[in-house]
Parts: sequence; structure tokens; C-alpha cells
Amino acid sequence: MDRSDNYNRPTRYPIEQGFRRIRMSLMYDGRAFHGWQRQKDVRTVQETLEEALQSLTGSHCCVHASGRTDTGVHALGQVVHFDTTNLSIPPEAFAIALNTRLTKDIRVAGSCAADETFHARFTSVAREYRYVIKELARITPFDEGRVCRIRSYFDLELLNGYARSIVGTHDFTTFASSQDQSVSKIREVFLSFFSYEYFLSIEKVLVYTVKANAFMMHQVRSMVGTMLQLASESAPPEAMSELLEAHQRTRVLRTAPADGLYLTSVEYYNE
Repeated sequence: MDRSDNYNRPTRYPIEQGFRRIRMSLMYDGRAFHGWQRQKDVRTVQETLEEALQSLTGSHCCVHASGRTDTGVHALGQVVHFDTTNLSIPPEAFAIALNTRLTKDIRVAGSCAADETFHARFTSVAREYRYVIKELARITPFDEGRVCRIRSYFDLELLNGYARSIVGTHDFTTFASSQDQSVSKIREVFLSFFSYEYFLSIEKVLVYTVKANAFMMHQVRSMVGTMLQLASESAPPEAMSELLEAHQRTRVLRTAPADGLYLTSVEYYNE
């Protein structure tokens, strides 16, 4: 993705002398972790990965992610990087070596060398999340912690009426967590739609896809929960626009559970 607006970010993120930078793509089952960021006395993705890297390289490596997923949120396309003084391991071999040290709930899909123009978080230009929803009659034992359950599916055209109002550049204060520390609540949404598809399933499920330059804490779950509640009340599409334009967190209706949320891809400049 090639975008001219660089949000006033630096063009380089220096690598200390004697170090090199490694980029990796990750998949993990969010049920096993208390989110991405390292925390005291709980298992997190960052801590798990850093411990495996220390075992492999012999020294601590601080791992930076494209974004911090919450407790229970899954990833199919998380992107991370770290700088290391270990120069003996070929960049592509990190994925193979780390997977022998990691548990089955987290896998490294690939690894490669990166230079100082790459930063997993700050040089990303778009992140895509998908939210999976199933009606109760179709729930299986394998869906626990992996999908959002609803009593029955809603009208797809109505749902997409809500979803379309999100596309574009808006102030998303209404859908930001009260704990979110972002200086600005303005985000640019590129894609927002519901569809029925085979996503990690042998049958079609309801999937909400959203892509934006960035997201705030609980933003996607707040938007999904609100749209599902509006649909349950048969509210017109304009109701979602009104909530968005209110810029008031107190107006949000419901926050959907983390179970059905997946970080599916991250895009970078000139890719």
C-alpha cells in the first residue's frame, strides 16, 4: 500500500550499532492470553514471544507489535519486529527455530530481515480486523471462545446500512473505550461491511470486515456490538450515523465480546 500522507511520522527508526532488525508475522489463539502487552502475573503474547527469543538468542529482545490486541482477541496476521545482537541465525530461520520453543497456541508464520525504515507499529498504514458471528442454532463445541453468539441472524442489507456510515474519516469518540489514551479520536476507515462467508468454518458465518489506518481501544467491538443491537431493534441506518456524530462515549449501546475478533492483516508503505 502506497499512501502519501505519512501522518508526520519519522521515515527512519534507527538500529543501534551491532544490532539487526527482524520482522515476523504471527498467529495466535487469543483465548490463551491476557492480550498482547506484557503484564504482571498473567500470560501475554509479548512475554511469551520475548521469553522464546531470549532462549533462542541468549539475550532479551523487546518485541514491538503493529497493535496491542486485547484479552481474548485472536490474530491471523499480527506483524512484529525486534532488534537483536545475534547475527548467526539467518533471518528466515527465526520462524522455524521459535516455533520449536513456542506452545501450539502461538505460531510464527514467517520471518525476514528489515531495515531502519520499518517499524511494526509506526510504519503501518492500515490494519484489518474481522469479527465472526454465529446464530445459536449453528454453534458447535469447537466455537467456544472463537465466535460471537447471537440468537438469530439479522437482515444483511440493514447491517450494511450501519456499516457504510463508518467509512471515511470521522471522530470515533463514541466508540472509544473510556480507558483509551489516544490524543486524537479521529480515524480513517477504508472498508466496513458485513458478509456471509466460509471464515475458519465448514459453513458460512456472518463476518464483519473493517480496515482503517488505526483503531482505538475496544473500538471495533464497540462498533460491532452497537450495530448488532441496532439491528435487533430494527433501527434505521441513520441511527448509526447519529451515534457516530454524537461524539459521546455515553451514547454507545453495547460492546461485543472479544471471542469473535481477529486481526487478519497489517499493511505497510510500498507493499
